[in-house]
Amino acid sequence: MEEEEILIVDDTPTNLEVLFDCLDDAGFEVVVAKDGESALQKVEKEPPDLILLDVMMPGIDGFETCRRLKANPDSKDIPVIFMTALSDAADKIAGLSLGAVDYITKPFQQEEVLARVKVHLQLRKEIKQRTAAEAELAKLNQKLENRVSERTAQLKQTIYQLQDAQLQQLVQKEKMSTIGELVATVAHEINNPLSFISGNLTHAELYIKDLIAHLQLYQDKFPAPGAEIADHAEDIDLEFLMEDLCQLISSMKKGTDRIVQISVSLRNFSRADTEKKVAADIHEGIDTTLMILTPRLKARKNIPEIDIFKEYGELPLVECYPGQLNQVFMNILANAIDVFYEDSIGRDGTKRKANHNIITICTEVNCEHVTIKIKDNGPGMSSEVIQQIFDYLFTTKPAGKGTGLGLSISRQIVEEKHGGKLTVISAPGQGAEFAISLPLNC
Repeated sequence: MEEEEILIVDDTPTNLEVLFDCLDDAGFEVVVAKDGESALQKVEKEPPDLILLDVMMPGIDGFETCRRLKANPDSKDIPVIFMTALSDAADKIAGLSLGAVDYITKPFQQEEVLARVKVHLQLRKEIKQRTAAEAELAKLNQKLENRVSERTAQLKQTIYQLQDAQLQQLVQKEKMSTIGELVATVAHEINNPLSFISGNLTHAELYIKDLIAHLQLYQDKFPAPGAEIADHAEDIDLEFLMEDLCQLISSMKKGTDRIVQISVSLRNFSRADTEKKVAADIHEGIDTTLMILTPRLKARKNIPEIDIFKEYGELPLVECYPGQLNQVFMNILANAIDVFYEDSIGRDGTKRKANHNIITICTEVNCEHVTIKIKDNGPGMSSEVIQQIFDYLFTTKPAGKGTGLGLSISRQIVEEKHGGKLTVISAPGQGAEFAISLPLNC
């Protein structure tokens, strides 16, 4: 494992020697500088992983050195810990406002120096790993969008050339298959950096708990510390810091758990259908689809947040093609979201905030059928639109925004593949309700 490099900047030889020996014995690669100018030159030549920076130095002092480091894009993210004999809160606030991450008060306690260095190196490592994972995820998402766009453009061109409606349907199915494969690939790629981050978070949590336990042991053994230590503990709000640090790690773990849920949903949604029907949980299919659509449900510039209300009954497992039914749920829910978006264009901000967009999903069962109802409180549809809503190539969306195949294929999946029924009830100003009825032994 590559040694982490620490740069010590101090004009006092004794301090340099003590810190060098302490950090070198702990396994770090240590570089020293005796003033701010030479420190800046060393950072420019080879950026360290962390900088211990004295405040009072000849030439440019520690504050100015820190300001120049943070103004340089190549060094602005390197954690800086100030070392000072100054106990004035104003001095500490000034240093922290320049971008420093911590203070160490002279004379040094070697255990404290090592503890603070290790904590900030670990946090820097976690931040770099998370940033890299987010960049990789963004890159994969962009790649997915580009490939889907290319594939969609090819499919649209093919659709215009087809005369037979059955061939048009096959093209749409091929598109969904391609998207499913790409989504599955992205979900797999997400897992690699995610596992790395999740594993390191666990270690970071243990390290922090050990450090806090160590500090608490000090407090128990020395309940009456010197005035300088007591003042410093009060300045940094030590009790809050120890409590909040654990909460920060907990929040990061919850974030990684959320990404795991999304990854699982992507894999479940994109799984290849079996050649034969299988017993499937309808609620799991709906929830998986909603998980994938979560970003589109959040408030955006032209649309308020969309609330989802679930009124789930106690459904048995249904013999079906789960992947195909997931496509039906996706088509209906995505259409409802598109309607809300189109209905919001042109409204002023006050009207958008006052409007409450709702999608209600209700499931129920009787002795013969399972019924799934998806209802929105959007602008609704005219009787003329309802008569054509399931026709091939019919769409109410602007040119280039829809193929007119989603609902027609959805009806075929429900009625021809599963022997069920797909219907819609709507009126202008009354929203729309799509009902999917599936026989228990379909």
